[in-house]
Amino acid sequence: MNHTVRNGMIASVTILAGLGLTQCSNRTDTANVSKATSVEAIQNDGDLIVLTLEGPTTYRGTRDGPVGYEAELVQQFADTLGVTPKFIKMNSIDELLKAMEKGRGHIAAAGLTITEMRGSRLTFGPAYKEVSEIVVCGPGVIAPKTAEDLLDVDLTILASSSYQETLETLRIDYPQLEWSTQNAGSAMPIIRRVETGAIDCTVADSHLAEYARRLFPDLKVSMSLTKPRPLGWVYNEKINGMDQALAGWFIEAHASGYLAELDESWFGHLDEFDYIEVLRFVERVNERLPEFRTYFETAASETEFDWHLLAAQAYQESHWDPDARSPTGVRGLMMLTNRTASEVGVTNRLDPAQSVKGGAEYLQRIYDRLPEDITGKDRTWFALAAYNIGLGHVYDARKLAVRQGLDPSSWDDIERMLPLLTRAKYYQTVKHGYARGYEPVRYVERIRDYYGMLRANVPV
Repeated sequence: MNHTVRNGMIASVTILAGLGLTQCSNRTDTANVSKATSVEAIQNDGDLIVLTLEGPTTYRGTRDGPVGYEAELVQQFADTLGVTPKFIKMNSIDELLKAMEKGRGHIAAAGLTITEMRGSRLTFGPAYKEVSEIVVCGPGVIAPKTAEDLLDVDLTILASSSYQETLETLRIDYPQLEWSTQNAGSAMPIIRRVETGAIDCTVADSHLAEYARRLFPDLKVSMSLTKPRPLGWVYNEKINGMDQALAGWFIEAHASGYLAELDESWFGHLDEFDYIEVLRFVERVNERLPEFRTYFETAASETEFDWHLLAAQAYQESHWDPDARSPTGVRGLMMLTNRTASEVGVTNRLDPAQSVKGGAEYLQRIYDRLPEDITGKDRTWFALAAYNIGLGHVYDARKLAVRQGLDPSSWDDIERMLPLLTRAKYYQTVKHGYARGYEPVRYVERIRDYYGMLRANVPV
């Protein structure tokens, strides 16, 4: 995140949070959460107790710490307070909501839809994202297109979810509508049952449904049950200043573009769905990835990148074929040229361990050479583009961005400029000349897609 934006968030939250009265106990178990009577007390104690649910778009505990959209959002909020988030995983939505009613957490961050029924029980902070409720069906099912069609399918949904409220409303007009429920942290375990044919259909939030299709490409996303509805965190209203702290932080997070950046990072790659490509990718995750995973993990420990990203890049380069060769002479898992291999000490480009180590080191060198004003995830996308097309052409695209009044440090703007390098009126005016500018754009898009699929569905 941009340091100016981050400091602005810290200032806003610090001003709003300075309303505390007592100091919280140093213990972090939920039994003592009630002792925190103010945001200032939480800051003095140092721990923010966060109740959550496990799911690919929410939270997952790993050896390297929490992973997930909600986890990243919480971490940023906690950073502005100067505290450490302590995630406590609940087993079901009902358990989480009841725990918050009893004051067992400071906040609950679990991708919860703000509904009228929940609002009568608990207090929500500002909305930060909108999702629709989508019917997801198995490959052998005639997918429902209308509410009446739901009468003909075997439907199982997440217990205590907003989906249950939606179906209960539909039942007023369709009294024969029936469904079963299952306790879980998200709809994903039920989606897995749908994919195996154990049940016909389920309901999931739109972003989770799209994630699931990357794991199970034969799933059918058939219809929306609702218009987009807001997600929000539940907070403990007995904590003085928490409402103001959340309001101030989310206002700044919206205004600074942080929320848009986070959405783009986690969900931007879901816009396109290529059934054949996803099916092939899923097969190779099972058949090829296990042989090379250790190499990616080792290389990740020595660079800025996590192993999922390096594996995604290698898939884009070679489809995890260690013997891959191209007509231009690049070879191996990371498709290194002779020159690049020599620069990073690779003596055998067809050796998977050497190829991954060398490719990761080369990507890191590019990353380190980029201008300091390229930050966050954008810095990674710039580095990947330069890996594909060369740093010189990326710098040329930055120059074109400046000429057109765009941000030369924004990947969104640079991916618009790179294709211009195929046109003489543009490439003749920059230092490095012609480039196949569409290729790095597609290269980064695909890596982001593979990265999202791996990060969501392959355990760390």
